[in-house]
Amino acid sequence: MRLALAQLNFLVGDIEGNAQRIIDAACELREQGVELALFTELALTGYPPEDLLLRDECQRRVDAALALVAKQCAGITVVLGLPLMREGQRFNAAVVLRDGAVIAEYHKRELPNYSVFDEKRYFAAGDDAVVFEQSGVSFGLAICEDVWFDAPVADLAGAGAHVILNLNASPFNSGKTRERERTVVELCREHAVSMLYANQVGGQDELVFDGGSFVVNALGDVQLRCQQFEEQIAIIELDDQAQPIKQAIAQPLSDEAEIYGALVQGVRDYVTKNGFKGAVLGLSGGIDSAVTLAIAVDALGAENLEVVLMPSRYTSDMSNEDAAEQAKTQGVDYQTIPIEPAFNAFLEMLSASFDGLPADVTEENIQARCRGVLLMAISNKRGRMLLTTGNKSEMSVGYATLYGDMNGGFAPLKDLPKLLVYRLARWINRNGEIIPDRVITRPPSAELRPDQKDSDSLPDYEVLDAIIERYVELDQCVEKIVAETGFDQAEVERITRLIDLNEYKRRQSAPGVKITQRAYGRDRRYPIVNGF
Repeated sequence: MRLALAQLNFLVGDIEGNAQRIIDAACELREQGVELALFTELALTGYPPEDLLLRDECQRRVDAALALVAKQCAGITVVLGLPLMREGQRFNAAVVLRDGAVIAEYHKRELPNYSVFDEKRYFAAGDDAVVFEQSGVSFGLAICEDVWFDAPVADLAGAGAHVILNLNASPFNSGKTRERERTVVELCREHAVSMLYANQVGGQDELVFDGGSFVVNALGDVQLRCQQFEEQIAIIELDDQAQPIKQAIAQPLSDEAEIYGALVQGVRDYVTKNGFKGAVLGLSGGIDSAVTLAIAVDALGAENLEVVLMPSRYTSDMSNEDAAEQAKTQGVDYQTIPIEPAFNAFLEMLSASFDGLPADVTEENIQARCRGVLLMAISNKRGRMLLTTGNKSEMSVGYATLYGDMNGGFAPLKDLPKLLVYRLARWINRNGEIIPDRVITRPPSAELRPDQKDSDSLPDYEVLDAIIERYVELDQCVEKIVAETGFDQAEVERITRLIDLNEYKRRQSAPGVKITQRAYGRDRRYPIVNGF
């Protein structure tokens, strides 16, 4: 018996387009002798559809699309995910289509309502174990979160399921891939069932779905593993004992390769699904813009990018040289627009207001805002998405300028701590120098005043990133951070205070790819005004 897992890149809200992709894939698989094709969670709407589900027309279009898929896919059994309304309740559901009809329907039992998930806002939970037969094999249905709990799998095994079909839209974060596989392996061993784990692929706003679909037999052995960050339809056969026969097993990616793949996928889908012609970014000769450019080239192609060097009176020759060198190495068009005329004009216009006041961070911010105006103008004129280049360390403590270097439609590095940016830069250069070496080795600087270095305002990134991880991702208090790290308490208090004070900036920042266990945005919701 031949089965297929389809990890496809669906577009949220494109119900008819998603339905046609399912039809095309199922019909092609039917010609290859496949009996059953498994698609992913909420495949018809794309995941997560969020408040699109609350629009009356959404369910009408889903129902019409389901009828079309059932009609067009006669001759092959299709299992797919979609929202369904039953007796006034909406369910995150899976249906089994055979010969133009729905022969089985399952409602997701475990609804995640943590981290980036908000499913209880939209769905009611199911409570039944659903098993159906295909060519003498009993198949059970489960959806994503269900297999992170024992009861749904135990109930399916108790109902006689030989193979569990698990539909997923499981978003990426670093380390999640191995965790998923370990969880499924343990469940299959414990309950003596096989499982087909089909996971969505593609970027959706700040989420990236990495695919990596896999098959585990009843002994807990991985029998198939798909590539991450690639659309793929994989075929696997069951033997006479309803056990999957070993097929191609993609090798796991390294941590750096996995993170980089997620960033490339996130940028590509955010830019292209929003209908932009390409992207533009400011290239400073610093580490963040250098890594952002490398990601953008792999995501969109050098021919769809342009970069702008915007030196000021404080920009070193080294920065200009390194920026130009990388642009040339990567084959990206670049131009140089000095900001000195605009900066001088602003200082002249503000001279009366600033009379008698010393220069401070205000003048630094004006420089950043001059650059922001230039980049936004080019973005508007060229129809290209502006990629902003700030990282998680800077966004945490407000080391960024609103309406300046924070300008942009998407922030690829938004959830990358500074030390991880450096790791990725070295990984990017693993087969030859793409990012100039001194960009990686020189002390980081915003170059907004003479001889400025990040360390003038911030602790070493080894300290800063550790504090941010503990305070933001682990919710540790100051006392616990100090006790476990030995860091200076006053410094920890200063950094955590900066994190709290700069929530207002982060609320106005561009979205970016979720990489860590807890990203800013939908993953961490803190009030701007609070007295905690």
